[in-house]
This record gives sequence, C-alpha cells and structure tokens, in this order.
Amino acid sequence: FSAWIRKKREDPPTIEEILRNENYREEMKQKVKDVSEKDKLLQAKEYKEGLVAEPSHTQVKGHASAPYYGKKEPSQEPTSTANTFQPGAWMPPDSGS
Repeated sequence: FSAWIRKKREDPPTIEEILRNENYREEMKQKVKDVSEKDKLLQAKEYKEGLVAEPSHTQVKGHASAPYYGKKEPSQEPTSTANTFQPGAWMPPDSGS
C-alpha cells in the first residue's frame, strides 16, 4: 500500500494482498507475545534456580540527575563515590551545655 501511495508501484494493492498483509501483522503480534511470555517464564525459572538476579527496583528520590546513596541525614563529613563529590553539610553547634 505504501509503495502505491509513494508512486513506486503503479497499481493499488489487491484485496488479497491487503488481507495477506493484515494476517501477517496479526501472526507477528502473536509470535511476539508468545516469545515474550516464554522469556518471562525462562527468567522466572533462572531466578528460582539462582542463575540470575531478579531485576532491581529503582528507588526514586529527589531530582532524576541527583545521586541517591541511601543516606537520609546530611553528614558533616564530605563524601566521595566514583566521580561524584558531596560536600559536608553545616550543622549548628549544640546550644545546650
């Protein structure tokens, strides 16, 4: 159909060609679904057997580009992990003596 629209083909597609293409698309959808289901079952089996790790669940905190290393409280000490540097946080001195 697209070849005819783009004038790369002179005659429009026949009803048989259109139906054949639709059937092919449906077959491909079903094959993709079957392969996807088989893959999920294989992943579950491999996880159960201890061959692969289960996919990790990302924990979203704050801005997407800001690294999150699990710390909840700011630290007075600077920290460095790989190529990132986190300066220490200023904490007011204790007022009670």
